[in-house]
Order: sequence, then structure tokens, then C-alpha cells
Amino acid sequence: MRFPFRSGAIAPVALLLFVLTGAAAADARIQPGTALQAVQDAVPISAEEAEIRFVPGTVVQELPTLATSPMASSPSLAELVAQTDTSVEPSGDLLCLAQAVYFEARGESLDGQLAVAQVVINRAQSGRFADSYCGVVTQPSQFSFVRGGRIPSADHGSPAWTRAKAIAQIADQGQWRSEAGDALYFHADHVRPGWARARTARATIERHVFYR
Repeated sequence: MRFPFRSGAIAPVALLLFVLTGAAAADARIQPGTALQAVQDAVPISAEEAEIRFVPGTVVQELPTLATSPMASSPSLAELVAQTDTSVEPSGDLLCLAQAVYFEARGESLDGQLAVAQVVINRAQSGRFADSYCGVVTQPSQFSFVRGGRIPSADHGSPAWTRAKAIAQIADQGQWRSEAGDALYFHADHVRPGWARARTARATIERHVFYR
């Protein structure tokens, strides 16, 4: 039986399509598209009046992959330090960086130790100092623990040395943001060096004040 098309018939057609489609889903013997063909046979609709499109298969949109980093997976610097592998003794520049942390700030908090490491890294990257960590640390009159251009040996069996090695790795790899930011200088808070007046203070962390 054919129904004459008239204006306003779109709503009944939609209802008929819904009913027939539901019936098709309930009867496994009805092949996909059968209900639609029945509607098309029953109610002729021109291409200008209605347009039906089909997408073959299931459309799956991939979700974006969220970047992961140690900073994102570690809620605290202390946990990141605990997760860092320090079983291998550092060498070269990484050794000098760990020694700077150990001798300058081993009694400080982890944030304070990270800040000292950040200053060494900032200097090596600034173009205004030596271009290596060892060159920065052994530069004359910069670090008080350096004697005659030589860095003393740390107590390699101490927990303080283990922490210093971890902090050096974390700072070198940029795994945790330091409060020291872009600081190039620091001094203990119990002294007032003349050069500090010409510098911009960045942070005070534990017993050190950091400047750009």
C-alpha cells in the first residue's frame, strides 16, 4: 500500500522508521537495511526533501594519549628521589653536580638541594660561566668547598650522598621544577655579600637566598 506524500509527513515517517528499525533489531532474521527499505517503499521521499546517509561499520575515534612524566606520576619530590635509581656511581659532569649538592646543601631540604643543583645547571647553560658542570663548580672563588680547583670526596656510603646523586639526576633531566628558577647566584642567609645588592632575588629556600 502506498501513502501519498504531503507536507508535514516527516514526523510520522520518523515514527514509522523508529518502529520498523526496532522490530528489525528484535528479529535476528531481518538483515540490516530491511526496515529502511520498507519505509522507502511505503513513503516515497525525493532526494531534495530528505537525504539519508549511511556510515558502513562502526566509527571509532581514538582518544588523545596523555603525556606522562616522572613529575606527573610522582606527587612529591621526596617520592621522585626514592624512585630514582642511584645504584650506579655518577661520573663526569653528573659527579660534579652531585658533589656540589652534597657539599653545599646536604643538610638542607630536598628543595634546597635541588635549587643548588639548578644554579649549577643554569650557569653551565648561560654562556656567562663555564659550559660544563665541572667547569662551573671548580671555577675559582665560586664554591667554598673547592680547594685548589679540586673537589673533595664525599662519603659514598652515606644516605646524604645517595640523596645528592638522586637530586643531581633529577635536576640534570629536568624532572622537577625548582623554586630557584633561573637563578645564577646564591649565598647563605647569614651573610650579606656586596654583589647581592646588584642582583634580583628569586627565592629563599632553607638557609640559602637565590638571585638572578
